[in-house]
Amino acid sequence: MPDTLISVDLSRPATENENLHNRWHPDIPIAVWVEPGADFLVETVDWTGGAIKNDDSADDIRDVDLSTVHYLSGPIGVKGAEPGDLLVVDILDAGPLKGHEWGFNGFFAKKNGGGFLTDHFPLAQKSVWNFDGMFTRSRHIPGVSFGGLIHPGLIGTLPSKAMLETWNARELGLIATNPTRVPPLANPPFAKTAHLGRLKGEAKEKVAAEGARTVPPREHGGNCDIKDLSRGSKIYFPVYVPGAGLSMGDMHFSQGDGEITFCGAIEMFGAWLHIKVELIKEGMSKYGIKNPIFKPSPITPNYKDYLIFEGISVDEEGKQYYLDANVAYRQACLNAIEYLKKFGYSGAQAYSILGTAPVQGHFSGVVDIPNSCATLWIPTEIFDFDINPSAAGPTKYLDGSIDMPIAQDV
Repeated sequence: MPDTLISVDLSRPATENENLHNRWHPDIPIAVWVEPGADFLVETVDWTGGAIKNDDSADDIRDVDLSTVHYLSGPIGVKGAEPGDLLVVDILDAGPLKGHEWGFNGFFAKKNGGGFLTDHFPLAQKSVWNFDGMFTRSRHIPGVSFGGLIHPGLIGTLPSKAMLETWNARELGLIATNPTRVPPLANPPFAKTAHLGRLKGEAKEKVAAEGARTVPPREHGGNCDIKDLSRGSKIYFPVYVPGAGLSMGDMHFSQGDGEITFCGAIEMFGAWLHIKVELIKEGMSKYGIKNPIFKPSPITPNYKDYLIFEGISVDEEGKQYYLDANVAYRQACLNAIEYLKKFGYSGAQAYSILGTAPVQGHFSGVVDIPNSCATLWIPTEIFDFDINPSAAGPTKYLDGSIDMPIAQDV
């Protein structure tokens, strides 16, 4: 077995682990160094650092402090890596930590981050999912089961000083266009809850004041939430600092395209990754790469029958947008939710299914003015009953006696 380079103790606060961090900054110390060609195991905590519990209350989703996330394992330094190189990361295997074979999905309250459909689901809700080998079910969403495609929602390299300054400047500029928006347009640096590995004293204070939050994807990778970065994937990351500084976390057991619920996949309480690293010297210029590229996993859930829901760039109030793919995808999701409600699911349960199950999202047309067309593909085989349309009409298989916990606004 390969060595475990970074270990976690899920019974202790994430802030006590010097091999974790929750900001991006070039001065975060490398936690461990490896040679090119090394393969090793990395353990991770859930992205909130253990704030969410395996229970039937959504109060923890309502009350979570999103300024603390994401807790990442790393940075891992690769000897000989220099700015301009490509760091090649092979994901060899992944799984839950022993004794913690469960995860959660949730909707944040609109005033605490919200989600893709936050105007329709403004209160905090949660579903808990138990893992049985490669399959999962939830006591909060009956009638559905599917195979997982475990992947890191967040994986990336450290930014250079110049790149960090660019990120902060452009995101602060965006916030300034509507500083009171709820949810906010972006998340600025926030020193109070920064966890920066083993940094202490004045050095920590400086990095905490400048460190970029981990919420969005950026040029280095980061929080891309790509469900196909699973076992067998190969990722080519741009290198911006000596050693590359690879970090990872936010492990997902399964996710639908888009992670539309924001707390949005099945977030694994504790997980491990087996990875291998290599270098392509001067690879960024050789291949013209400024953002990561990857080869997907050859392993995919084996579903062959789908119902496909269309959405166009006309919102639920009938307002016309010009080739707005975001609006179109939102409409496809809302159309699928309304459909699933006919079989007895609550809107929240249907929404959670779209965030956790291996649904596919496609942009099917972005040139036919004025409407983009987005599609959402739901595998019909994940349900315990038939959801295909028929002349007889839908059968309400669920009676509403089971629903997702909801936290009242406070």
